Amino acid sequence: MTDLPAGAPAGFMDREIRSGEGWSERLGDALATCRVFVPLLSPRYFANETCGKEWYAFEQRAIHQRARSNQPADAIVPALWAPVPPSQLPSVAMRLQFNHHDFGERYASDGLHGLIKLRIFAEEYERAVYELAKRIVRVADSVRVDTGRPVDYRQAPSAFGSPGSRGGGLRPMRITVVAPTRHDLPEGRSPECYGDTPEEWSPYSPDASRPLAYVAEELVRSLNYQAVITSFDEDRHDGTVPPSAPEILLVDRWALRDEDRRRRLAAFDAENRPWVTVVVPWNHRDPQSGAAEAELTELLVAVMPRAMRRASAFVRAAARGVATVEAFGQVLPQVVEVAAHQFLRHAQVNPPTQVLRDRTFLLPDRDAP
Repeated sequence: MTDLPAGAPAGFMDREIRSGEGWSERLGDALATCRVFVPLLSPRYFANETCGKEWYAFEQRAIHQRARSNQPADAIVPALWAPVPPSQLPSVAMRLQFNHHDFGERYASDGLHGLIKLRIFAEEYERAVYELAKRIVRVADSVRVDTGRPVDYRQAPSAFGSPGSRGGGLRPMRITVVAPTRHDLPEGRSPECYGDTPEEWSPYSPDASRPLAYVAEELVRSLNYQAVITSFDEDRHDGTVPPSAPEILLVDRWALRDEDRRRRLAAFDAENRPWVTVVVPWNHRDPQSGAAEAELTELLVAVMPRAMRRASAFVRAAARGVATVEAFGQVLPQVVEVAAHQFLRHAQVNPPTQVLRDRTFLLPDRDAP
């Protein structure tokens, strides 16, 4: 169905890698250059960490493509090998806009493996394979995903999360943007990177036109979390209220030129929230940012000393200024891991205080069993 010469390989299958060989350079190159990713879905597939790393590696290319072009880049075509209960589906698979019934009712109920097992389903099997092939070719011809650098799979996380995080609801992760809008920019700052809300901040424009909060949302979702985007300028929870999720604070240093925002950030930092991790996107190709970098860096450290010390200790690259959207994609998984770990360690949800009235308590004798 393609225009490839006769005998030319149309793709790559990782079944050629021997068990225990690990992540080879050949697989890394294939994931960095392929035009379509075809996972063979089954319960064992989603239980396999290696498969999760494959999915994650390809999804990063799609996320970066959307960040640069602000256009859809959905090039995952799943093949149903065996039925998977909904409780075993990670969020990355649940979000796929794909209807298996288009390939036949028997395929949707039994998968390719079920059709292969019984000869009476040979016709249904041929139909499913034919429809799958058409879908792969159509996506390859219509969706553009630029080639990327091979991922270091020893460090790559799994898109399926940990075994305990699959099914039963998604883990929340809060993304908070500290940035001005085009309507309240400080003196000396041009409006090209800003929108009508802080969430529309695009620090890597024009190289990446998609607002960074939504790029971060996709990156967080690719790690099997549910992202919630907010602006720091919105009303925040009182410091006495237990936190509901780990938090990533995306800070535009230009926002510190506003005195009221500095005051609120300082008060927020004084609450000492270890589960809040700061990331400082900073485009060094921006002449205005380059000229003001030293001043604004010093100001941020003075306003948020605790948060900046933590960021430097855990993910130094996130605190000193993330220069490109590609670097942002490399740093954020580390930041997510740190924020989630600190949340579990420090942010214990306390039960509400109960006021007891008109009650009589009989205390047992201290020597009683």
